[in-house]
Amino acid sequence: MRDEDSGNRLGSYLRARRDLVSPEQAGIPPGGHRRVPGLRREEVALLAGISPDYYLRLERGRDKNPSPQVLESLARVLRLDDVERTYLLGLAAARPKAPRRKRAERVPARVHQLLAHLPIPAFVEGRAFDVLASNAMAVALSPRLRPGQNRLRSFFLDPEEQAFHQDWTKAAAGFVAALRTTIGDDTDDPRFVELVGELALSSQRFRTLWARHDVRALEGGTTTVHHPVVGELRLHRDKLPIDDVILVVYYPDKDSDSDEKLRLLAALSQAEPSDAAGAWTADAPPPKKR
Repeated sequence: MRDEDSGNRLGSYLRARRDLVSPEQAGIPPGGHRRVPGLRREEVALLAGISPDYYLRLERGRDKNPSPQVLESLARVLRLDDVERTYLLGLAAARPKAPRRKRAERVPARVHQLLAHLPIPAFVEGRAFDVLASNAMAVALSPRLRPGQNRLRSFFLDPEEQAFHQDWTKAAAGFVAALRTTIGDDTDDPRFVELVGELALSSQRFRTLWARHDVRALEGGTTTVHHPVVGELRLHRDKLPIDDVILVVYYPDKDSDSDEKLRLLAALSQAEPSDAAGAWTADAPPPKKR
């Protein structure tokens, strides 16, 4: 995480976001030779009503205390949505943190019991998207949901996982944006440093998306996947915080074609018992790289 390690997260974010705004979007007439893909620094400054010199100091980390009014103007020029605007304000408000001891991510016993009783795919993930526990239906849906796997690593480095998602490209962008939101100001967390470093070295797509500095709210949604046995499944996904971990559940519309296919998958998984259910905690060795 080179930009974060430099201590200039605000400047890195401003630079990345102005590269994504075209002159046309900003109301600037096209024409002339441009050496940058998006807006020039002086254009952002002019549109935001601040001096070019002051904006340059912000990008280079020489001024880390802009007023909320300046940040609101920059958010408008950079066309940030509510989540991105909140993220920008948070970057400016960030202060040096006192060292704190990280708590191990543990799955409560009651959640293990819940997983065992749920008839739909369900698993527990940690902040770095490590699979900490899962039920048999989750593993029947995807073997990459076994405890000890990392969802991000599988998503970007496993061809089977990429083929599993109908719109992998869109899902990849959302996943990386969610990672930035999850990391927040914990940029020195060894788990995140290791994970981002590995993916940046191994995946060009990850590097491209990470450089955009997108952020996205952590929420559920609806996805379509291609299961190798039962075919296409349209599933809703909900994420439910429990203590320090997240319970993720997948479920179809009742009496839909996907509902019928999921019931078939359940029958097949019961016919072939799995040792899927289990847990990995952060105080144990990290998951093996796949």
